[in-house]
Amino acid sequence: MKYVLVTGGVVSGLGKGVTASSIGLLLKACGLRVTSIKIDPYLNTDAGTMSPFEHGEVFVLDDGGEVDLDLGNYERFLDIKLTRDNNITTGKIYQSVIDKERRGDYLGKTVQVVPHITDAIQDWIERAAKIPVDGQEGPADVCVIELGGTIGDIESMPFIEALGQFSYRVGPGNFCLIHVSLVPVLNVVGEQKTKPTQHSVRGLRGLGLTPNILACRSTKALDENVKEKLAQFCHVPEENIVTLYDVPNIWHVPLLLKDQKAHEAILKGLNLLGVAREPELKEWTARTKVFDTLRDPVRIAMVGKYTGLSDSYLSVLKALLHASVACNRKLIVEWIAAGDLEDITAKESPDVYKAAWDLLKGVDGVLVPGGLVIEECKGKFLQQSMLERTNTEFDPETTNPCVIFMPEGSKTHMGGTMRLGSRGLTSMLLIAYLQSCMAM
Repeated sequence: MKYVLVTGGVVSGLGKGVTASSIGLLLKACGLRVTSIKIDPYLNTDAGTMSPFEHGEVFVLDDGGEVDLDLGNYERFLDIKLTRDNNITTGKIYQSVIDKERRGDYLGKTVQVVPHITDAIQDWIERAAKIPVDGQEGPADVCVIELGGTIGDIESMPFIEALGQFSYRVGPGNFCLIHVSLVPVLNVVGEQKTKPTQHSVRGLRGLGLTPNILACRSTKALDENVKEKLAQFCHVPEENIVTLYDVPNIWHVPLLLKDQKAHEAILKGLNLLGVAREPELKEWTARTKVFDTLRDPVRIAMVGKYTGLSDSYLSVLKALLHASVACNRKLIVEWIAAGDLEDITAKESPDVYKAAWDLLKGVDGVLVPGGLVIEECKGKFLQQSMLERTNTEFDPETTNPCVIFMPEGSKTHMGGTMRLGSRGLTSMLLIAYLQSCMAM
């Protein structure tokens, strides 16, 4: 098994998830089987109980796992089906170690961050990397690991130490580190500044990890003298420094990496140059060109609670985007806060109420994402279509219980209690459901 680790420096929000997805796609285009792991250093067991305003949407996997939205990017780019074990959190690691300690697995030893937590992280990575995710038998050829957060974050330290040890565990030629950093351009002088990346790489090296490749985010392609300077001060070959400059859409990112021969640098670091072929991205390139040339608009209203952050509905947005491209239409999303459609808003803020309804009436289509709070339910869409068939969670005495409280659910605990994921219905269960709908 080969491993590619993607880390980030300077600031958060540089696009490590898209970079990791694009690297995976590029390696898959070279004929390799690829899987992915996302490491989130927060203490939550999973993303299920976090507000979308914290980290964006909670992406639900086929096995019901509630995970970070980056795993949604991995699945869409790589056409794979990941599992809940492909998302590692501090909460999961500490919980597994404490459970072992309670069982007596450590035979009375003092349980410490090193080696027990770091060993648990490494074991989890190796175990998750071997899970088939592409419909074929056996493990993948390459596992792309994204470390969430920014180098220097306190909560990331156990993972950085574990990954430093892991690079030695798997040995030379089996581990490649790609560091995503920022090269800002100061408007005053218009010059690309390398100091933030220099400091970030110095911090990374001080923690025991040495980058093989630098992926530099910037508003434009790096000047040659900037690359030379980064190579000199960061100890990375100039040909291993790639620019991820601003592009019209994220589908361009794999093509940017390919054009700068990032795949050759990765394959060389993993001793796979003689195994992999040249990347085949004709279909991806054609789709990207179609996207760039779309002109005829289609306006879709998105009515929800978390419209203040578009990442809250990322998968829904991507589904709309893919559908609009397939129909040769340029997607325009009109965001409408569900609360703005409420009667109470008409009294308190009539201008906001009128603007929201005028916007809703002028679109080509309306999409209402799922929600869990009764306060926004009426605004979440037309009363006749949604509220005549009510939900037993909102009204236990409803005469039309089209949504019921699942028996395995909990009314006291919030985490991991919903029936989620891809599940099959037996024919008898399906018949019973259809009969109950006909009886309403």
